[in-house]
Amino acid sequence: MPTRRFQVIITDFLDDRLTIEQEVLSDIADVSACQALHESELVGRIEQADAVMMYHNLSLSATSIDRLQRCRLIVRCGVGFDNVDHQHAATKGIPVANVPDYGTEDVADSAIGLTLSLVRGIHRYNHQLQAAQGAWSYTIAAPLRRLRGQVFAVVGLGRIGTATALRAKALGMDVRFYDPLKPDGYDKALGIQRVESLRELLRDAWVVSLHCPLTAQTRHIINQETLTWLSPGGYLINTARGDCVELAAIPPAISDGRLAGAGIDVLPDEPPQPDNPLVAAWRDPKHPAYQRVIINPHAAFYSEQGLDDMRYKGSQACRRALLDLPLRNVINGIPTARLS
Repeated sequence: MPTRRFQVIITDFLDDRLTIEQEVLSDIADVSACQALHESELVGRIEQADAVMMYHNLSLSATSIDRLQRCRLIVRCGVGFDNVDHQHAATKGIPVANVPDYGTEDVADSAIGLTLSLVRGIHRYNHQLQAAQGAWSYTIAAPLRRLRGQVFAVVGLGRIGTATALRAKALGMDVRFYDPLKPDGYDKALGIQRVESLRELLRDAWVVSLHCPLTAQTRHIINQETLTWLSPGGYLINTARGDCVELAAIPPAISDGRLAGAGIDVLPDEPPQPDNPLVAAWRDPKHPAYQRVIINPHAAFYSEQGLDDMRYKGSQACRRALLDLPLRNVINGIPTARLS
């Protein structure tokens, strides 16, 4: 057992009701939540942390990492890790880990739920009838296509992309994916089709669902140009990262019919500014995006079970680091909890 009590700091997202974290860590560590909304609020609060747990409400830059005096682990309690400077942490000997498996099925279910709400007209029927617009008839969302045989395009075949692909396949859709980093053979194992370029994927796609991490290569992977590769009348689903899509390109693509609809769970800035071009169009009753775009508040990950998994797995990662046990899911190339 350790000779002193460790300090585990949670930067954001959670309040001070830390029942799960206390259950996992209370015998070796004191756990506290900063409840910060901006990195600047962490000054004077994280310097003595032995482990840091962070979510998605803020970023952890090199400046903050440099202030960590004895940190053994930064764990991003979620899948994406673009909001922590993990490469700089590596230069300081601090492992950065994520929690890649807490909400796989929840995000996949949400991606399919957004898809069905749009392609089956569910969202539009409800929206127009609620506003007393149009006849009480199926025709107000016509024409709709049957799902079976339509191309469901997955960008990024990781855990969530795979789970989403399998759900779309179960619906009878023609599932195809683009992921240049994926080893060969997954198409055979899953019974889906691999394509070699994004242009090829979008050319025949009816639904495009993003499941890629945010990197220099995937930032704005869907943009004004790539949307022109999409067959007219397609749908865009983003449950990955907000900056994977150039948001300003969506309203004109909705207006000209290139996109029939979009389901967006993630935005680059959350909550968004009122002048965000997509949000402005979505809130404008005179813009077609008003009826054809669904925006959710970064909620695809959420279920009570998934939230508990995320907290429990993040806490377990801290425990392993504090007890010098082998770490899991380290994403910045440091294999041990503490380097000498």
